[in-house]
Amino acid sequence: MAEETVVEKTWRGILDKLPGARRGEPAVIEAAYAETRLRALFPFPSHGALTLHRNTEFPWSNDLPFIVGDAQECIVYAPLHASERVLGESLTPREAAALVVAHLPDDCGPAFEGPWPPPSHLTD
Repeated sequence: MAEETVVEKTWRGILDKLPGARRGEPAVIEAAYAETRLRALFPFPSHGALTLHRNTEFPWSNDLPFIVGDAQECIVYAPLHASERVLGESLTPREAAALVVAHLPDDCGPAFEGPWPPPSHLTD
């Protein structure tokens, strides 16, 4: 059996509410985890938002859409550098997760271990 990656351990810790794991809105976390492409990214719930990153250590990539919300209503925001700020609002967690997937760059995922930017051998 293969050893868990940092991304897999992080998702498991959040989903299973293990000691030391970050906490987020369960419905949003579960909806994001249900999406295969999002499950391959590093999850970082904080302050009512679920950000996803292409890497596992600070500094984060911060170049992907993210979700803010709860079980009833979510907003999907574009990355900070994007001209269009809100990608969708009044969404269910599942709709929000699907919208994030729809706005991921084609070359996105799985997350690599380490800080941003990616090692040169990953960008060649």
